Amino acid sequence: MIDFVNNSQIFKLKEVEKNMFDETVSVFYVNGEETIACYKAVRDYIVFTNKRMIVVNVQGLVGKKKEFSIFPYSKLQAFSVETAGVIDIDTDVDLVFAGLGTVHLEFSIGTNIAKLLRLISAYVL
Repeated sequence: MIDFVNNSQIFKLKEVEKNMFDETVSVFYVNGEETIACYKAVRDYIVFTNKRMIVVNVQGLVGKKKEFSIFPYSKLQAFSVETAGVIDIDTDVDLVFAGLGTVHLEFSIGTNIAKLLRLISAYVL
């Protein structure tokens, strides 16, 4: 399992402007690929396109070094959602990719997970 974020509330993913990271990740885009949603933790972020999920791990003191992990929807086999509760106020999403394993994401309270999963489903199904 790949854990993208820690258990601390400060590291939960929050939705940001859709095209906030296009300058950084668009170099990986193929013809017809476009950003559908972006989520950011403290320094790291995830860009969902109409073809894949791009996870960016910002490294180093000044953040110039970045590690890009790319997960194509063609490899997405299943996903699960654990919604927020009374004590656990975040929403967890597990995405299972064939040959790559499970990616675990934690989203902050108030994130519209249904919207995100509908978008992903539209490109997977």
